[in-house]
Amino acid sequence: MRKGITVAGNMIVDNLYPIQGLPGAGELTTILDGISMATGGALCNCIVDLARLDKTLPLIALGRVGKDSQGEEILSSLGQYENIDLSQIKKEGITSFTAVMHDVTTTQRTFFHYRGANAAFSIDDIDFSLINSKIFHIGYILLLDALDQEDDEFGTKMARLLHDAQKSGLLTSFDVVSETSDRFTKFVPPAMRYADYCIINEIEAENSTSIKLRDDSGLLLLDNIPKALKKMKEMGVSRWAVIHSREGGYGLDENNQYFEIASLELPEGFIKGTVGAGDAFCSGVLYAAHEDKTLKEALEYGTATAAASLSMAGASEGVLPIDQVMELYERYR
Repeated sequence: MRKGITVAGNMIVDNLYPIQGLPGAGELTTILDGISMATGGALCNCIVDLARLDKTLPLIALGRVGKDSQGEEILSSLGQYENIDLSQIKKEGITSFTAVMHDVTTTQRTFFHYRGANAAFSIDDIDFSLINSKIFHIGYILLLDALDQEDDEFGTKMARLLHDAQKSGLLTSFDVVSETSDRFTKFVPPAMRYADYCIINEIEAENSTSIKLRDDSGLLLLDNIPKALKKMKEMGVSRWAVIHSREGGYGLDENNQYFEIASLELPEGFIKGTVGAGDAFCSGVLYAAHEDKTLKEALEYGTATAAASLSMAGASEGVLPIDQVMELYERYR
């Protein structure tokens, strides 16, 4: 009987630099005290969230880091969790990293990303005969160059990978990076044809389905959410199509029944940081899927896990065991 979750994809070191205002072209700004480093990316964030939700859940990491100190930092960070199997991680090249410029005056963050080792992560790095997990999750589409390539048979290499995962007996899931581009309609729909679960935010859903989900003032167009979810199912998502936003979580289940869960009413001062909240939501939903919960319960798990993530500055430090996370949900629902 299959058990556990395999998480594949981006493994990144985030270098955070507090700055006093983002400079214009040719201008200078000062980097303040408080420089910090943390692991990030879909693999690191999701697999740590899952490990913290349930220390008995078998987890396998599939990705690439560089042969450098930052790669060792990632492996050391993930290695703190006994239920994460790192034996299939490849080490080559330079570890992917992001220089995060955090403007303390506006709290806005600007990201400068070096793709590094992640760019080479490919189908050849995965041997599905070694994986007996129940669910295979990968992220992010649009940030894994070798998989964001065209494929004559499946549309993209990512779609081929998801097909191969399903053929080996795994339930599949993927996530997308939020970027400003026209690449979504080329690279996301082929992956949806081989996805059992698709858990993305409203920006990614809008760009993938071409259904507008926020108006020009930034207001979420709630009436369009079910339309976008239906489109995701029509594009091939077989079980759960899920959209999350700061306002709540929304989904269509395997019977095309619609559910929505509002975000929690968190007290003033509760939120210490927003990095990784989307990955935390995704992790909560994946954990619920693994435990054979309903989609409604999964949206509650996702909402609660995201809220727990917000309680600490880092992506995963605030995530607690699932029973404590759900206590948080009941307290602030």
